[in-house]
Amino acid sequence: MLISAIVTITLALVFYTIGVWSEKSQGELKKWHLIVFYLGLVFDTTGTAIMSKIASGGFKLNFHGITGLLAIILMLFHALWATVVLVKNNEKAKSNFHKLSIVVWIIWLVPFISGALFGMANR
Repeated sequence: MLISAIVTITLALVFYTIGVWSEKSQGELKKWHLIVFYLGLVFDTTGTAIMSKIASGGFKLNFHGITGLLAIILMLFHALWATVVLVKNNEKAKSNFHKLSIVVWIIWLVPFISGALFGMANR
């Protein structure tokens, strides 16, 4: 199960990073970015669920648990807001969306990195 969790969390990193930074470099939110954001969210949620099963007692109210929950909530908000922006087809909103994307991505990295560090420290 640990390998599955590591693979899915890593896929979340790959998809989310590709989505955020390609959106930034292309200068506009596009439909394929939205798909990649949702894929990142699905892989992150799946990996988190697997990790919760591995951890004794499931969710823990600690730094990693709180930042991880915040990251998933922000990823969901980010993907839903991207959906709204694309449906409304507002060019200014599409060209400025990367600002939100980068902030959410940076916040998402906190539990990703802390999870890796805490996981290695507990081995």
